[in-house]
Amino acid sequence: MEKIASFRIDHTILPKGMYISRVDGDIITYDIRTRRPNKEEVMSNGAIHTFEHLFATFTRNSVFADDIIYFGPMGCRTGFYFLVRNNVGHRDAIKLTQDTLEFIKNYEGEIPGVSEKECGNWRDHDLEGAKKEAEMMYEVLESWKPAKLYYPE
Repeated sequence: MEKIASFRIDHTILPKGMYISRVDGDIITYDIRTRRPNKEEVMSNGAIHTFEHLFATFTRNSVFADDIIYFGPMGCRTGFYFLVRNNVGHRDAIKLTQDTLEFIKNYEGEIPGVSEKECGNWRDHDLEGAKKEAEMMYEVLESWKPAKLYYPE
């Protein structure tokens, strides 16, 4: 079988950041890399889960709500995939991600969608861990520009 695009990225040199993973028609997949692969401890499941609930809720309530396709974790626990329609330009995707990270790092209150009825693993959440993840990534992406959206070679 042909090697898929995400396995062709050199994970030995990949820094934290936000990258264009792929473009499929009008869908852009961003790689929001929270860890240097194989060099840093991976994110905990509880922090990932809460981060995902908060990120998805915030972005799907933004002005770009109709263009948000998906937000979810990578299996390796070193980042997330964020899929949007190309109506959301790169600059807007970066700004939306920055705004969402700021929302998460300052979030107080009940985690959205955390009940047995709403969530398939409602007991495994970590708000403080998600907030720390968001704070760390906000620092990484605070001055991110579209020119930095390309993987290093």
